[in-house]
This record gives sequence, structure tokens and C-alpha cells, in this order.
Amino acid sequence: MGITAKELALRLSGTIEGDPNVEISRVARIEKGEKGAISFLANPKYEPFLYSCKSSVILLNRDFQPSQQLDNTIIRVEDAYSAIASVLSMIQESKKSKKRANGWYYLRPVSSKIGKGTHIGRGTVISPKVKIGKNCTIYPQVFLGRGVKIGNNTTLYPGVKVYDGCQIGDNCTIHSNTVIGADGFGFAPLEDGSYKKIPQTGNVVIGNNVEIGANSAVDRATMGSTIIGDGVKIDNLCQVAHNVEIGEHTVIAALSGFAGSSKVGKYCQFGGQSGVVGHLEVADHTTLAAKSGIVKSVKKEGEILMGYPAIEHRHYLKSYVIFKQNGAK
Repeated sequence: MGITAKELALRLSGTIEGDPNVEISRVARIEKGEKGAISFLANPKYEPFLYSCKSSVILLNRDFQPSQQLDNTIIRVEDAYSAIASVLSMIQESKKSKKRANGWYYLRPVSSKIGKGTHIGRGTVISPKVKIGKNCTIYPQVFLGRGVKIGNNTTLYPGVKVYDGCQIGDNCTIHSNTVIGADGFGFAPLEDGSYKKIPQTGNVVIGNNVEIGANSAVDRATMGSTIIGDGVKIDNLCQVAHNVEIGEHTVIAALSGFAGSSKVGKYCQFGGQSGVVGHLEVADHTTLAAKSGIVKSVKKEGEILMGYPAIEHRHYLKSYVIFKQNGAK
């Protein structure tokens, strides 16, 4: 069963032009719209596709005026790009499985507690003294170590591993094969050239509304906690080392890494394949370009950095002119 345009408009605080009873069940790109789908226009360069789009419903910004007549049902909102994210969430919720844990095969000791409305997939292992909140979805083949705590409305996709003592907050999403709480990379050099492992006795604490992509790793602290703040978004294939602290609402693109005990501020942005050297501090609102590396602490808020070692991006661009000239000789 789909969602009507009337329901969408109500939830998006939008206004309808056209049939309020038309239903949608999926989202389609504006250049490949089809009946039963909803599309959106946020970037003006896609406007030519608008007039041939066959989607049942189209999201438009309130101030946009089409140059041709549209036969689709239109929902006008303040920001079509942000609104489509809400639509995707609605559709996902409407498709969620309603199966209960009853009859599913998973291991659960008596000492663990599972909240009402939580669904657990086949082959999942729940260790002693685990606490899982309400309305969570734990997919098959997940492992939860001893004493793990998970908040409400959190989703763990297949193959996620959460080691002993780690904590995950409310409304989090952890994608497949991500590991939370593996040992940090701690080894002490010995006189004979070999290395002695340093026990990693801490844990990982993940805040609320965090999303971590597939095949990423967040290591437990040597002592204390590795901390992922509220609202942090981490892409696939990222590495967060022991005792790292990532501030609230920081976003991190794929293949990025943070060495041990680095502390990243709030509202930072890290491009793909970027990194931070250990034991450094990065100020709030810092932006680091892709394939760049921070090798000394960033104290000024709001800087845009580029290169390796990372420097202020305008200085890097000026330097790059010289790099190109020398390379051409």
C-alpha cells in the first residue's frame, strides 16, 4: 500500500497542486520518473527533465515557477532536497517487516533484556547482560558482546559485530560488517625489536542519531572510551582508532582514518581518503578536502584545509600553480 499525496503534504508541511489522493510507493530520479513514484527538482540543471517526467508526484520548491504546464500532482515545500530525505524515511518505514522475534533463531541468555517491538534476525548471538531498547531491528548474523547496550529505534544490519561493553544510542544505524569495539592498535616496542601488545581495556560509546557505513571499524579505547558524538555520519570503509573523539554532527566520507587519541570538533566535514594524525585536536567547523591529511592541531574554527600536510585551501591552490610549473619542466 502506498502513501497519498495528501499524507505526504501534511507530513512535509507542503501544499498540493493536483490530485491529493494519488498514491506513491517509491522514489524515482526526475529523468526516470514513472507512475506510482515521487520525484523532486532541487538543481536547476535538471529542469528540462521535469516536463517529461512521468512520476505521479513531484516535489518542488515553493518559489519555483515552471515554464511549461505540468500534469503531475505537485507538492510545494521550502526545500525539496531536504523533503525527499523525509519521503525516503516514510517509504522505508512503510516497508519494514512486522515479524516478531517469536520463532526466529537466535541465542539469548536470560540475563539480557530486549525491549518491546524489537526484532532480531536468525543467527544473531546475544551475550550475557546485553540491553537492547524498544523498536530496534537487529538483522541476521549480528554479534553483541557481553554487556553491550543499545538504545531505542536503532538498526544493526547483517554481520555487524559489537564487542563487549560498547554502547550505541537511540536512532542509530550501523551498516553491514562494521565492527564496533575491536582492540585499538597498541603495541610497545621491546629492546629485541619485537612488540608487546598493550591491553585495550576501554570501550566505544556512540551517541544518538549516528550512522556508520558498511565495513568500517571503531576501535575500543586503551583506557576510557572512544567517543562518537550525537548526529555523526560516517561513510563506508572508515577507521576510527582507540581513544578518538568525534564531535557532534561531524560528517566523514569513505576511506578516511583517525589515528589514536585524536580529537575532532563539532560540525566538521572530512572528504574521502582524508585523515588525522594521532594526539591532535581539530577545531569545530573544520573542513578537510579529499585525500588531505592533518599533521598538526587545527586551533582556528571554520578553516577549509587541503593537501598533505593540510594547509589553508587558498594557500594550497596558490602553491599548486608552482607544483604544476615545476612538474612541466
